[in-house]
Parts: sequence; C-alpha cells; structure tokens
Amino acid sequence: MTGVSGVTGGTDEGVSDDEGSGAVPETDEAAERTRRAVAAWKAASRTLTRSARTQTIGELLAELADAPYDMDAPADLYGDGVVTELEQRVTALLGTEDAAFFPSGTMAQQVALRCWAGRTGNPVVALHPMSHPERWEGGALSAVSGLRTVHPVREPRQPTPDEVRDHPEPFGTLMLELPLRDAGFLLPTWEELTAVVDAARERDAVVHFDGARLWETTVHFGRPLPEIAGLADSVYVSFYKSLRGLSGACLAGSRGFVEETRVWRHRYGGQVFRQFPQALSALAGLDRELPRLPAYVEQARMVAGALREGFESAGVPWFRINPEVPHTHQFQVWLPYPADRLTEAGTRLAEEEGTVLFGRWSAEGPAPGLSMTELEVTQPGLTWTPDDVLRATAAFLDRL
Repeated sequence: MTGVSGVTGGTDEGVSDDEGSGAVPETDEAAERTRRAVAAWKAASRTLTRSARTQTIGELLAELADAPYDMDAPADLYGDGVVTELEQRVTALLGTEDAAFFPSGTMAQQVALRCWAGRTGNPVVALHPMSHPERWEGGALSAVSGLRTVHPVREPRQPTPDEVRDHPEPFGTLMLELPLRDAGFLLPTWEELTAVVDAARERDAVVHFDGARLWETTVHFGRPLPEIAGLADSVYVSFYKSLRGLSGACLAGSRGFVEETRVWRHRYGGQVFRQFPQALSALAGLDRELPRLPAYVEQARMVAGALREGFESAGVPWFRINPEVPHTHQFQVWLPYPADRLTEAGTRLAEEEGTVLFGRWSAEGPAPGLSMTELEVTQPGLTWTPDDVLRATAAFLDRL
C-alpha cells in the first residue's frame, strides 16, 4: 500500500489505516479530490462499509456514550478501571494468562519483539518484508530497539515450513502477520500455520502473531480464538481495525511476559494518564462487531464472486480479485486502468447514484498500467445482494 497520496480504497473508503512516516502529502488538487470523494461517501445511501473519514466528532462521541459500560463508574487512572476490565476481557477471549493495553499496535509490537530478543538472547526477528514493522513503522525495530530483521520469504504470501526451517541465519523470534494485509489479507491454512509454528520451534525460536486482524480469522481457520492464539508465545490484537474502535491494542501471552511488557510500555511513553475513551470503544467493538465478523467474511466472499461475474460480463480485459475467495472480510481488486480514472469513476457513482462500491485506488501495481484497491465488507454491506453488486459494478464500469 502507499501513503496518503496514493492510498487504497477499502479499509475506510480511501485512507490506509497504516499510514506512517513514509506518507506523502497530498497536492492541493489531490486534496480537493479527496474532499469531494469524502462528501460523496458521506451522502451515499448504499455502501459496503462505513468510512472512518466520514465520521464526525459528534458521531464518535455519541457512539462512545452508548458503549456497554456503567458511565457512573470512576474514570481510569494510568490503566486501572475500565482499562483493566478490557485487558481481562481480551485475556478471556484469547485464552491467555494475561493481556496489556497499549495506545498503539506499533508500540505493542516493538515492545513484544524487544522483550523476546532479551529473553532469547538473539536480536534477529524473522518476518515478511511486507509486514507492518517493515513497511509502516519507519525502521523502528532497528532504530529504537536495536533489532535486526531477516526474511524467510519475499514473495507476496505466507512463508512455508521449509522456508522457516531452512533459513540460513539463526533468529530468536518468528513474527507472523495474520492475515498478511499488504499481500491481500492472506492467511495460511490451519495445517500450514501449525507446521510453520512447529518449524520455528525446531529452531528454538519463539513465535509472535501480529494479529491486528486476528479477530476475523476464525472462519478461515475453522478454529476458535483461543486455539489460534494458543499456537503463539505472544499475540497482538488491534481494537480500531476490525472492531472499529477509536485506537489502541493489546499484547497477550504468559503472565510473566506481559508483566515485562508493561515495564517497557512505561519506558516507551505508553503509560497514559487516562484512556477510557479508547477502552470504552474497544469494549463496544468486542460486544458489537466481534460477533458479526463471521457474517462479514461470508458476505465478502459473495461480493468477490459477484464482482468477478460483473467484470467478466462487461468484458473487462484483465482483472484480479486477491484472493479469489477472500480469507477475511477484506480483499484486493486489481484493474488495468489508471488509478485516478478509477477513483473518479467511483466518486461519480457515489455522487450520481448514492452508491459506494470502490473508494480510492492506488497505482502501486505488479506491472505498469495496473491499479489496486481494497474492499472491506462490514455491517452496511450485509444488505447487498449479488444483483446489487452486479448493478453497482456495471454502473461503475460505465463511468470509466
């Protein structure tokens, strides 16, 4: 994915949720296009997901006030109260011994990998070059924590057990991003995942899951969250991505490990005075969004199939839906047209018919002339039928 100026269109209709130090400021012309698109998305009557860009402060505060919590309870101070309750809730959901709240996933993962390096005595982390620490954290693992990374695989897919087992350099930690977002929200099969974990154990390495979107992997794996999380020595989960909270994350694992991460959280500046807004929105997400995620995944698979049918019927010269059957409720779409032209077609569809099918497109493709966007299906998208997708696809293509 790219930064602000070339961001993809799915996770919140036009802005990557992983923008980092590499983001490129928009030009005045691009900023105006964005404002126009956001206005069209906000006014649209039919969309596959809510856009984070269209939510107002008032709307977010109203959702917060409606969170499933006793509003007469004392406010939190340095992580007690509602924050502690959130940590306990995550511990129970993942089946771990403990969990610690962090203000950001970036901080959580840096702390986790730093702690594992200290415990294993090996500062080398094996991970995918498309993973979050490599693409979206400004080189923080080396600059802040003095760690070094190696890549068992460079292709846009999850590593195989042999690639982990046969990597020529020792590493102390294997980090797996589940799903691998930048490659298309890809997951291994359950058998592949367990074999990769076993391969790491054979090398005396610990395993950390970047599970920012782990919540929705249960459908693909056919396993409950505790069984999935139980494969790893530590797991990070996000509250603002799949669960649509304000921000924040949790690190989960053994009690001793989590206690150590709390020490480093303080050192990294993460011991925030009050965090009840983030904690309340996270609890609301666990109550409201978590139970819906399996339905979102199934609906995303329907949308992907109908898109394929729509592109084929229209005679689109080339397209790709990645993966063909989505592993989660998010997936990529590739088309052989300029990104600006595709984005404009989507904006016009929203303005003229009140339908948002695609948001912004990125020119960062596997070959010149190809553009990519991400689609995410959440609560608003559950009402769509295959015919709705086909009609919206035809209307979108007409505007090209």
